[in-house]
Amino acid sequence: MTNTKFPNTDPSHTVVPRATSVDAYVGKRIKLRRIALGFSQEKLGELVGITFQQIQKYERGANRVGASRLYDIAGALDVPLDFFFDGVDRHPQPGTLQKEGFAQIRKAFEGAPSGSSAPMDTKTITQPETLELVQAYYAIPDANVRRNVLELIRSMNPQKPETSN
Repeated sequence: MTNTKFPNTDPSHTVVPRATSVDAYVGKRIKLRRIALGFSQEKLGELVGITFQQIQKYERGANRVGASRLYDIAGALDVPLDFFFDGVDRHPQPGTLQKEGFAQIRKAFEGAPSGSSAPMDTKTITQPETLELVQAYYAIPDANVRRNVLELIRSMNPQKPETSN
């Protein structure tokens, strides 16, 4: 019997693509940005033309996100494609992607050292208070006022990290 999905292969040796730790990482980045924008899974699904269940599967890393679908998601979330790969090991050892687990990729989401400009962990950024603060900040129409609010908040930090303007 011939395999119609892979016609030149023996059916007993059919390779089924599996989601990897990179897929889980990309899913976490999708979720991070979706929440930061205040989008529900349903809203993102509508923007991309898929079901919210499929968005759930992408965010959990259960399903792989194809290149064209990731392109659509990047457009809906208003981020460049490389946003989804920031922090991923650019040169993994061959054969390690399916072996390493979620714990290894969580390192990119762990809290930044005090005073650094590295991203916050997923737990902090997905807190309702954080989301409300970000939404209120971006609701300020005047860019100068937003910049002043940011400087005020930075001035309240006892470690006073360097500003990047």
